[in-house]
Amino acid sequence: MNEKENVLLIVLVCFVATIGGFLFGFDSGVINGTVDGLQIAFGSSSAGTGFNVSSMLIGCAIGAFCAGRLADKFGRRPILLLAAALFIISAWGSGVSVTSLEFVIYRILGGLAVGAASVMTPAYISEIAPARYRGTLSTLQQVAIIFGLFSAFVSNYFLANTAGGSTAIFWLDFETWRWMFWVELLPACLFLIALFFIPESPRYLIMAGKKDAATRVLSSLYGDKTAAHKLSEIAQSLAADRHQPKLSDLIDKPKKSLRPIVWIGIGLATFQQLVGINVVFYYGAVLWQAAGFTESDALLINIISGFVSILAVFITMYFIDKIGRKPFLLTGSIGMTVTLSVIVYAFLNADIGPTGNLELGEQGIVALIAANAYVFFFNLSWGPVMWVMLGEMFPNQIRGSGLAVTGFAQWIANFLITWSFPVMLTGIGLAGAYGFYAFCACVSVIFVFKFLNETKGKELEQMKG
Repeated sequence: MNEKENVLLIVLVCFVATIGGFLFGFDSGVINGTVDGLQIAFGSSSAGTGFNVSSMLIGCAIGAFCAGRLADKFGRRPILLLAAALFIISAWGSGVSVTSLEFVIYRILGGLAVGAASVMTPAYISEIAPARYRGTLSTLQQVAIIFGLFSAFVSNYFLANTAGGSTAIFWLDFETWRWMFWVELLPACLFLIALFFIPESPRYLIMAGKKDAATRVLSSLYGDKTAAHKLSEIAQSLAADRHQPKLSDLIDKPKKSLRPIVWIGIGLATFQQLVGINVVFYYGAVLWQAAGFTESDALLINIISGFVSILAVFITMYFIDKIGRKPFLLTGSIGMTVTLSVIVYAFLNADIGPTGNLELGEQGIVALIAANAYVFFFNLSWGPVMWVMLGEMFPNQIRGSGLAVTGFAQWIANFLITWSFPVMLTGIGLAGAYGFYAFCACVSVIFVFKFLNETKGKELEQMKG
């Protein structure tokens, strides 16, 4: 290790950036415990509830696309600052909403923040961290996301049990579900303040022609000697493209189509959603109530899933720079295919109760174990590794634009999967929905094996597009 490398500063800077990941997770997970409250407050149907829950994802898609492009123009840190402000506005507004339209508007604003944070946090970390432990530090993003989800589940569980339910009147005569949103104000304000104390990405500064500023940042992180070497490497990687990054850089000019690396990124981003993980995160309480558990039991199951997720991500964080990215993705895809198939089997063999809900009986334990095993495999692999790879797989010149397109694809897939679940639940049932997710997990095995290249240990300047 370079003796002048400021490891503590690098870790602290990356840690601040991952607060965006925490808010990403919290904002995504908090909706889980508010679905009943939203249905009552706004009188929405199944499709309407699905749109209320998934409306944030429209903002996520727009936020991810715009953030990648704006970050090439204005820098990584200003976009993270904007995201922090939007998190604050959305958390407050979602809780005060009195109509479905008002709620959707605030959730879309929150989605803009989540989308921006989802692509900017891994990009910023990958551009700050040294190659030999870039995977570990980038995985902090998923640790933060899962910790945010876990915190939302714990907060929802605590508030619902203290008040007597998510729809019960709580502090200051407001319903409990509104307080579930307002809890997010604390970490959102912390994120906004902390961002003022971290530097801009040195790779952005070099692309923007601000070499003196880039040298100062690199020197503070790596020491003067390494800074000079890195400055030269980054400049050389950009030498073939003497222009500001633009969206058209993603096109292979001779073939007049997207570069292969962009298609691979889109596939990577899309498959992460097609395996159905966010159905568990957004609709966990609804899912387990449909399977015969009480609301309190369902919220407690969410907490267990959150703990399992954190355990899996820590394993990945420890081994990702030793084993590599591709082995984790293959293991996760195979594991998810098996566990989702077991869940489908349990649902197919369940009885239908007098209220129309599934009565799993002995199959309930099988479904619960398989569901948590599924969550474990996802967060061992596709959860953290997809974001790690998107943050590092693109050459410097097209990283912002590549993240814009792949982030947009990821959130559109997320929106479609989330919006369609209530409709699938009433149309083909839990077994049918989970059968589709199992099929997609199986196809993802082939995708990883055939198309994905390993990025472990490579400098960002070595990435080919």
